Amino acid sequence: MEKDFSGKLLVPVVAVAAAVLAFSAFFIVPPGEVAIKTRLGAIVDSYSEGLHFKLPLVESIIKFSIQIQRADIKTQAFSKDLQTMNVHLVVNHRIQKGTAVSIYRNLGPSYVETVVDPTVQEIFKSIAAKFSAERIIADRNILVEEINLNAKEKLMKQEIIVTDISVVDLDFTEQFLKAVEDKQVADQQAQMAGKLVEKAKRDAEQQIAKSRGEAEALRMQREQVTPSLIELRKVDAQLKAIEKWNGVLPGYVGAGLPFISIEKGK
Repeated sequence: MEKDFSGKLLVPVVAVAAAVLAFSAFFIVPPGEVAIKTRLGAIVDSYSEGLHFKLPLVESIIKFSIQIQRADIKTQAFSKDLQTMNVHLVVNHRIQKGTAVSIYRNLGPSYVETVVDPTVQEIFKSIAAKFSAERIIADRNILVEEINLNAKEKLMKQEIIVTDISVVDLDFTEQFLKAVEDKQVADQQAQMAGKLVEKAKRDAEQQIAKSRGEAEALRMQREQVTPSLIELRKVDAQLKAIEKWNGVLPGYVGAGLPFISIEKGK
């Protein structure tokens, strides 16, 4: 009776084990990934997307993404003038399908932590040390461009394609930022004072030019005054006086002598 019960129990156990082995004999590679098959630690082959077969318990599968991956890197560096900065970098990168086996053999599956992260940190620190802190703040794009050029070139030698590196956060000490702000305010005030001085200078030059013009006009007028012009203006004045006369003679003529009126017909 016990033997019959054990035999009946063994059948489903064997069936389940066989099903598990049969199921584990296949693996699926989704789109955007590549799989590397190893047999007892040795690389056998690589596989692209689809359904594939492997020997259970003997062969293993390691998958790599060939899509663009994001690596967040945080580090600390020093500027040329020894100002401390904390930076957060984002490195977008990928690998090619044909290089997966080489990367796995030479760099391992954790190549981001072992290669990308330290390489980008080293490049950032060496480039940041060439710029003053003020220039890093003012010309941040120049720093980012140089980091991209160097990182792309260096990681390409490791068969890692860097598509873009961006600086999403870069912080200096509060004391330094306050000093930069104070300097900018002082520079703005100095520029404004300089503009006021230039305006005052232009106004003074315009006033001088105006005075010179007026003096020149007066000089020219004086040069044009001649005895003939004086006599002519006297005549003009007498003619205007005659035009305004109403025909009535004054009651006295000369120095206090009465004017004798002469009546007509006497």
